[in-house]
Amino acid sequence: MSVDAAQVPTPIPPSEVEVTAMRAQGAGGQNVNKVSSAIHLRFDIARSSLADDHKARLLALRDQRITREGVLVIKAQTHRSQDMNRAEAFGRLQELVDSVARPPRVRRPTRPTAASRARRVDSKKLRSATKLLRAKVAP
Repeated sequence: MSVDAAQVPTPIPPSEVEVTAMRAQGAGGQNVNKVSSAIHLRFDIARSSLADDHKARLLALRDQRITREGVLVIKAQTHRSQDMNRAEAFGRLQELVDSVARPPRVRRPTRPTAASRARRVDSKKLRSATKLLRAKVAP
């Protein structure tokens, strides 16, 4: 069984990712003000080791997490543990990179068949005849 190169996920080296820990927002009880468990992950797309076509598709995404400078910022704060938030952030980054790994299919315009064109013209003629019957009768 052969594996297509586009299906193999592109691993992201941790050295290309800047990870910062900070205090999580929202309710959390006594623990929330003491522990920096939220993770900010910053990934510079232009300077990464990804293939050029991957970079172009990532930058073309209309995603609010990508800044004007081309830096992807992911914030993870759902878990109480910093390690789990870091793993979730890396997982989301990998998921986003994998989503642009395969190039989109090229749309080839299709032409209507002769039968469908004939059906369209027939329905227009029928509609026209119906409207002609509604016209006022000349005296």
